[in-house]
Amino acid sequence: MDEDAFRAFYDRNARGLWAYLSRVTGDRQLADDLLQETFYRFLRAGARHEDEAHRRNSLFQIATNLARDSGRRSRHRGDHEPFDEETFGAHLHPPGEVADRADLSRAMGRLKASEREMLWLAYGQGLSHREIAGTLGLKAGSIRLLLFRARGKLANLLRDADATKGSGR
Repeated sequence: MDEDAFRAFYDRNARGLWAYLSRVTGDRQLADDLLQETFYRFLRAGARHEDEAHRRNSLFQIATNLARDSGRRSRHRGDHEPFDEETFGAHLHPPGEVADRADLSRAMGRLKASEREMLWLAYGQGLSHREIAGTLGLKAGSIRLLLFRARGKLANLLRDADATKGSGR
């Protein structure tokens, strides 16, 4: 990939990739660092890609692996900060689209990182089940069920939050 092609690829994908990383990690600064590292590793790999979708999937796969590695390292060192719900929900929806983004952000923060990754790739990035499977290193046939379970878990968390508000707590 020549420099002009890379710049165009970067411009088309950097914002969405950063949004994914910030939501998966819950840390904007870490997302900045991982974004740079992802593009660096993508270029360093020098892999041949069939098309734009294949390049993009490869990019998200690198980012997912880096985010997971970062999470493992921080837990191992004991410096893992709690999930930043504000960061996660900051750009999830435009103002006014969701009545209470704070509840959605809290609920997403209570999901496993793999569930957040899958939901974001499916609904934030619009990837197909096959693309999600390739990005996350899962079998394509399992994505449908895993997404179903993640959506159900999120719905239950949102219902619980709504019930708590309704009871006046």
